[in-house]
Amino acid sequence: MGTNSQSSIMETEDDIPDPAQFRDDNAACIVSVKGLTDNWQKWSDEHREYQKHNPFSQDTRPSVVVPQRGQDDYGRPLQGSVTEQRGKDAHTHVSREVEELCEVIRNIGQPGDKDGDGRSSDGRVITVEFGKLFEHYVTISNKLVGILLRARKQGLVDFEGEMLWQGKDDHAVITLLQ
Repeated sequence: MGTNSQSSIMETEDDIPDPAQFRDDNAACIVSVKGLTDNWQKWSDEHREYQKHNPFSQDTRPSVVVPQRGQDDYGRPLQGSVTEQRGKDAHTHVSREVEELCEVIRNIGQPGDKDGDGRSSDGRVITVEFGKLFEHYVTISNKLVGILLRARKQGLVDFEGEMLWQGKDDHAVITLLQ
């Protein structure tokens, strides 16, 4: 009994009947397994090709061109990639938040001048204390300090220090420059 079952398992490709000789459910299994192996092979080939262009891959082939510092594409994702699109979308989103922050400062801030001595000058600015801005802006976004840092980097606002802390810096003056 044990030898009979083993001999039926040990069939060669010549011994396997054509799918037409099987019942329909057996034929579907053979076709689907073949489809799975084809799909796996296709994925494997695509992944191998992708890894050729991945500078972090363990596969060190001379065909991998890694941009060097100073080149225009250094530190940038491949053009047309999903990563590039995500970066563009994030930049657009943050830019929109910076514009919204500037509008909030215009609405709740007090007009002043750049010199800070009360004299009238052409350099009109709008100022607001961090605590007041925080209370108004917290209903809009929870990323106020990060957006303020980005706005300062773009030259739109100015404030003292590297970072603003809720409570500690509530009286720090934020100046809208444009």
